[in-house]
Amino acid sequence: MAKKGQIFHYYSLETKKKAVAMRLDGMTKKEVAEALEISDIGRLKVWMRKYREHGEEGLIDRRRRSELPDKNSVNEAVE
Repeated sequence: MAKKGQIFHYYSLETKKKAVAMRLDGMTKKEVAEALEISDIGRLKVWMRKYREHGEEGLIDRRRRSELPDKNSVNEAVE
């Protein structure tokens, strides 16, 4: 659960793929975190697990809302 005042970091898909590639090349989690300025080393473990289970697809952030439909298309559907 989030703590009051906690800062959440968003990492792009490219950063995640680069981190996974660096780990697969033999770099330690600490080295990768320092090189890519990742504040939580535990994130790397999560990304590696998702990559092993689902490939690059597993690295895509699914928490964000999808784009809202265009206002005009909603009105056309009602008519």
